[in-house]
Amino acid sequence: MGVSLDIVSRAPGTRTLPKRTHVQYAALCYRVRDGKVKVLLITSRGRKRWTLPKGWPMQGRSPAKAAAREAWEEAGVKGLVGELCVGGYTYRKRSSDRPHVALVYPLEVMERDKKFPERGERKQRWVSPKRAAELVDHPELARLLRGFRPYSRKH
Repeated sequence: MGVSLDIVSRAPGTRTLPKRTHVQYAALCYRVRDGKVKVLLITSRGRKRWTLPKGWPMQGRSPAKAAAREAWEEAGVKGLVGELCVGGYTYRKRSSDRPHVALVYPLEVMERDKKFPERGERKQRWVSPKRAAELVDHPELARLLRGFRPYSRKH
């Protein structure tokens, strides 16, 4: 299934215990039009909360390429993905008692497909990074969105 990291947690008066953490890769999909940055949020399938496309590691794909694949499967977008992680956030899934961390990779959207695997299962919304930060439920993701600045490309 997913990659797990051993994270050591220590509460006062207890011994150090390893705790397994699941890792997923997320795509921070963005576009720049007339100098304004917009990011793409999608809803989760279960609770319909606003989030980023994300998924499990994929055999033979770098974390960034796995994030890009999830962006296509969940939102139908393709583009240029940055191989450098721009941050991460932790969250819990209702289906698991283990913590999860999503490592986030920027994806400049260049095209949108009308047909993609999860079409009709999620809503999509293009918003400013500031508005995106207000819409998501995860404080760490909100902080990452507020501080997001796309890479500048030299022509």
